[in-house]
Amino acid sequence: MRRRIPRLTYFILAAIAFFSAFPLYYSLVVGSLDNSALGQVPPPLLPGGNLLANIERVFTQVSFGTALVNSVIVASSITLSQILFSTLAGFAFAKLRFRGRNALYVSVVATMMVPTQLGIIPLYMMMANLDLIDSLYAVVAPNLVSAFGVFFMAQYLTAAVPTELIEAARVDGCTTFGLFWRVILPLARPAAAVLGMLTFMNAWNDFFWPLVVLTPENPTVQVALSSAASGYSVDYSFVLAATVVGTVPLLAVAAIFGRQIIQGIMQGAIKG
Repeated sequence: MRRRIPRLTYFILAAIAFFSAFPLYYSLVVGSLDNSALGQVPPPLLPGGNLLANIERVFTQVSFGTALVNSVIVASSITLSQILFSTLAGFAFAKLRFRGRNALYVSVVATMMVPTQLGIIPLYMMMANLDLIDSLYAVVAPNLVSAFGVFFMAQYLTAAVPTELIEAARVDGCTTFGLFWRVILPLARPAAAVLGMLTFMNAWNDFFWPLVVLTPENPTVQVALSSAASGYSVDYSFVLAATVVGTVPLLAVAAIFGRQIIQGIMQGAIKG
């Protein structure tokens, strides 16, 4: 007999969804008005007719087209590399036996406790010596793999991949790379989707390091938004129209990876 879900549960879920989506909706409302409308009492709650005009201003007054392309390249490159390298390293730490494994794993995890700001100056000097300043390589290279990604995938693979399955693949003549490609990657898809979504969001929203190594003529989205919001008088309809445009890729990636997460969970439930 199916259990009935109380109406209070639906009400709470609806309230959470409303308060989560309202900031984005209000950004759309403000971005579709002119700046004078923000002084109205009560504040406007319905979209206006200036959204396309404000978006056109975004692409003409700020290097926002370049910023979008740069952010897509940077975030996609970082996401793919972190999924690959973190899964490889997580597989090694979780299921392979080699000398110094525990000490190396502890040292990798320990780097998560070091504030990122402590490495900005030596990292900038390294990029300058490699002649990578004002290049997207300078943004991508330090983020090709992360300690969090390695830790996350190692913990997941430890619990999700039975040792007996690896031993059976070895008996069938599977090499280490074949084992990783044919066994580990399919089983790691739900965790890889979670890691990919978190990594893409962090790379897309990263502001400080791109601000340091890139010029205003070659920005990412967050740097371009900062430039749009600078000045003595801020046009909030202009800034929030740019924010709406810069949020669309995040929503698309969340939808894509969210579907992969749900499919992986459903497949695991069916197999179980």
